[in-house]
Amino acid sequence: MKKMFDSSRWIISIVIITSVNANYLPLERLTGMNPCISKQTCHECIQTPHCAWCAAPKFSEKRCFLPNINTKIFATCPAEYTWNPDNVFSMIRHRNLTKGGYASGGANSYEYSYINSSTYGSQSYKETSSSSNSNSGNKRQEAIQIWPQEVNLKLRINEAHRMTFAYSQAEDYPVDLYYLMDLSKSMEDDKKKLSDLGQLLVESMSKITSNFRLGFGSFVDKVVMPYVSTMPKSLKEPCDGCAAPYGYKNIMTLSQDTSHFASLVRNASVSGNLDAPEGGFDAIMQAIVCRRQIGWREKARRLLVFSTDAGFHYAGDGKLGGIVKPNDGECHLDNSGLYTHSSLQDYPSISQINLKVKQNAINIIWAVTEEQINVYKRLTKHVEGSFAGKLSDDSSNVVELIREQYDAISSSVEMKDTASSAVKVKYFSKCLGTGPLIETSKCDGLKVGTKVEFTAEIEVTSCPENRSEWKQKFDIYPVGINETLTVNLEMLCDCECEREGTMFEPKSPECNGVGTLKCGICECYDGFLENVVNAALIKK
Repeated sequence: MKKMFDSSRWIISIVIITSVNANYLPLERLTGMNPCISKQTCHECIQTPHCAWCAAPKFSEKRCFLPNINTKIFATCPAEYTWNPDNVFSMIRHRNLTKGGYASGGANSYEYSYINSSTYGSQSYKETSSSSNSNSGNKRQEAIQIWPQEVNLKLRINEAHRMTFAYSQAEDYPVDLYYLMDLSKSMEDDKKKLSDLGQLLVESMSKITSNFRLGFGSFVDKVVMPYVSTMPKSLKEPCDGCAAPYGYKNIMTLSQDTSHFASLVRNASVSGNLDAPEGGFDAIMQAIVCRRQIGWREKARRLLVFSTDAGFHYAGDGKLGGIVKPNDGECHLDNSGLYTHSSLQDYPSISQINLKVKQNAINIIWAVTEEQINVYKRLTKHVEGSFAGKLSDDSSNVVELIREQYDAISSSVEMKDTASSAVKVKYFSKCLGTGPLIETSKCDGLKVGTKVEFTAEIEVTSCPENRSEWKQKFDIYPVGINETLTVNLEMLCDCECEREGTMFEPKSPECNGVGTLKCGICECYDGFLENVVNAALIKK
């Protein structure tokens, strides 16, 4: 019994001693909440959220510390030796949003206030921009639909910064509509109906904007077997009353002289091919990238209406005709508007089409028959800013379809960005509501002139290995609009004292001549132990 009592007493004593010792351990060591103490260099330290580095000479405390917890170290380290960089934000270009394409003396510009807030800081400020577009008289004013247009941002790693920006759809914003039509034989009645409805289409779009331009192009397929019969007779007239087959042709460059549209559509000849899918992707690629030949304007809503009753060939299908060279995504139109590389390179891939759509801010409207609508609805998920609508058998509903799809496009805004994999961007907005911010990059139900505010949370998740990538530029943009908010980003991945200059001394006497003094510590040359040299440095 005595033996059992003695054992119990020992156990109790151990528990008491352990508890007493634990009370004297730093709180952060107990909770595991101090990630700083293990960092051995200044750049490792500042790449850890909330950590600060003390570069003071002969410093015996932990150099990497949490200022809010390690108050003793913070008080001991002189301010001029403390490296604790903050996120820094500044606006470079911030011209006011404009209500429309015309303005009188700058009266049509919003006065917009900007509230800046940082995830890890309580300080905020309010800045009201002044218009830089004060013109006298009734002059055309460039539409500005995103505010601000350019910012500078310095960010620490894993310390997010929130910035607010705004979007507003300008009134009477220019619209370029390019009608790209499948003119294989099966679309003959659709061609006739489109020519009949051409003027109605112009009138409908003119209700949206007074600055409307219309263009027209057509496609069939590659003039190669097995897509098109290469029999001599078929190459001249593949079907009764048909023109020779071709890949793609730009027939009417975008123009405000819309009266020619109906006659050009009426006079365009149909042609014939053999297989069911068509060469529409070749045509889309050329219609997008040949900006000068098509006539796309820099500041306009760009609509490409793609009309067909069939599916589409895509990358890899060219091999069936012995065409193995990949599509290069470049413009290849001759002076007559004919695609010259139809039989020289493969069809584009879906991802190539999507890339060019994003680069050129194009909205594609897939106007297709009932048999194909499900195929093209699935395609909208892979082509940014595209919409699919059901075309009647003779295209008699084409005007309503285009107007309906345009309204769907213009009544919503979705924000995207071109940030690299080292940068994470989240979007928040109230959209048209008054409640709290929710995480979303898209707002619906917008009207012309409605202003929507977004908050972008930008975070650098890691420092790229290549130092040249510590400065990056990326764009935040509304899908289908050729306007951007450019972010000039500088990643705070190292300390100034680690570079030649302040507190940087090669072959330092403090390091016994066998290392470089950086930020208060020695970086030893090969063959020398840093812990030994740094221990000697503290004792000096």
